[in-house]
Amino acid sequence: MSVKVLITRVDKDLPLPNYAKGGDAGADLVSRVDVTLAPGERKLVPTGISIALPDGYVALVHPRSGLAIKHGVTMVNAPGTVDAGYRGELQIILINHDPKESVSFKRGDRIAQLVIQQVERAEFIEVESLPGSGRGTGGFGSTGR
Repeated sequence: MSVKVLITRVDKDLPLPNYAKGGDAGADLVSRVDVTLAPGERKLVPTGISIALPDGYVALVHPRSGLAIKHGVTMVNAPGTVDAGYRGELQIILINHDPKESVSFKRGDRIAQLVIQQVERAEFIEVESLPGSGRGTGGFGSTGR
């Protein structure tokens, strides 16, 4: 199943998002600029594209696992949320968690991946109390190791 996503290129020389392999959930997003991240530094990195999603869909921007394991690079707000009404250029907030080494990306390097999902809108109904559950109010670590 596929959904039609309208797209414009801010930079005509960069590729459209691309699925590397059949069955991939995420399409690769690339950097529109050369960028270097010092240890601990974060930067907003433009991708060169803008999209228009149909109502009822969201685009989630996920970090690339290879960048995380090899360089300590991830996204500050993972996953990033692109609402159906947003029409600006997609930009990624990257951070370098490596304590010693800077990392550089060239224009056109893959920096994140875009996952398109259908979403439900909630109807929030206020009640005096919530129904019980097996978990109850137990939070982080409440189920043990």
